[in-house]
Amino acid sequence: MRWGGGVPGLRWEGGRVSPLAYGQALAFRAVGPRLCPGARANPCPLAATVPARATGGQCPECARLDRAHSVAADTIADDPRPYRVYLAWFGPGMTKVGITAEERGDARLLEQGAVAFSWLGRGPLMAARRTEELLRHALKVPDRIPYARKRAVRHDLPGPDARRREIEELYGRATALADWTETLEPLEFRAYDHGEAFGLAGLPPLSGTVTELVDGGVVAGRLLAAAGPDLHLLDDRDGRDGRDGRCLALDTRLVRGWALVSPTVEAASFTVPVRSVDLDFQDSLFPS
Repeated sequence: MRWGGGVPGLRWEGGRVSPLAYGQALAFRAVGPRLCPGARANPCPLAATVPARATGGQCPECARLDRAHSVAADTIADDPRPYRVYLAWFGPGMTKVGITAEERGDARLLEQGAVAFSWLGRGPLMAARRTEELLRHALKVPDRIPYARKRAVRHDLPGPDARRREIEELYGRATALADWTETLEPLEFRAYDHGEAFGLAGLPPLSGTVTELVDGGVVAGRLLAAAGPDLHLLDDRDGRDGRDGRCLALDTRLVRGWALVSPTVEAASFTVPVRSVDLDFQDSLFPS
């Protein structure tokens, strides 16, 4: 999944991106084995296979190469670009602190599935990193939230006003800490909301999540929403007795490394393994 200009899309090998639109029919059949796509625009030298349930989608060697050039891994301390510290909201009681290169705008927030957010400050990378650490320790604000927890609450969120209030409360607590303002420029509070960009209004209850793709397995449904790496699809082919069908979530990180082809008309139904929402919710409360 790639976000560009606030619009989700699927990025193919070679860099081409297919934009996605809410309401469109989406159907594909996976063809295996699942292969490592490589790292940093280079193919995997081992042409290694990747476990179907691995969200990373890379072999260990390529994953280490990507990680070695990652800001999140604290391996690029001398990056001269300006950075921003943000406060992100994913659901009631789910706020986190993070940093992103200023030139990326809100791309990082879209990629993480942040429903709402505010900037806190801007400045050099290490100053931004120190501020992130300060908020983590002084205010007990996490720097990551498991995707299962985000997914579990996304279908029943409070409105934009409630989202704004929770971020503003955290912003007030953060700005009351004086230790970071000497090295980082504070930014005025403003709440940004991604509810419309994600298509979350009127999203039906979540029935389950795809656990893995399999060779020959089909994903087919109507795209209702997208947030972070997740696609929320309506599988209405099982609709019986007046039911509207199942709303299923597909983490597109599970798609990486598979070859995708169009399914035949006869095979165009959801045939990949799906985990029920009850088990997903338990996992979100007790993440591994």
